[in-house]
Amino acid sequence: MALQEQPRTPLSTNVEIENAAIEFVIEQERLEKRTARDTRHQGAVADVESDDRIIEVKAAGTTSRGFEVWLEPNQYEAAKAQPDHFWLYLVENVRQGDPSKFRLLRFGGDRLTALLSKAKERRHFSLPLPVAVYDEVVAEWGATGG
Repeated sequence: MALQEQPRTPLSTNVEIENAAIEFVIEQERLEKRTARDTRHQGAVADVESDDRIIEVKAAGTTSRGFEVWLEPNQYEAAKAQPDHFWLYLVENVRQGDPSKFRLLRFGGDRLTALLSKAKERRHFSLPLPVAVYDEVVAEWGATGG
């Protein structure tokens, strides 16, 4: 009797989804005979360096079709300045947890340059929502949240 693969547990947090996408990209680069490394916590402009590629990885729980992709200003500038080296990799269908079902979309060179030419600069403020504050509001207002 053949062993059945156990179903994967869906990923639930943004950190889990991001980590799985980065690991997937590094493995794909390795399969294509490039040497990739995670550069997220090293002050690098993007998430992964792989030989002559600078790769910004965006992870989507399901699909990114029709969505906007955000680049930080320094990533946008790096992509414009180094169009032959900067790549944007979108890893889709990550939330379900099984890397064999992930989809990798790569944007580089002329295609990325065309996308960059249509970029829209935006300004916004992110408000942190600490767990303690969230829990206080739930306790105060109950399930309706007020």
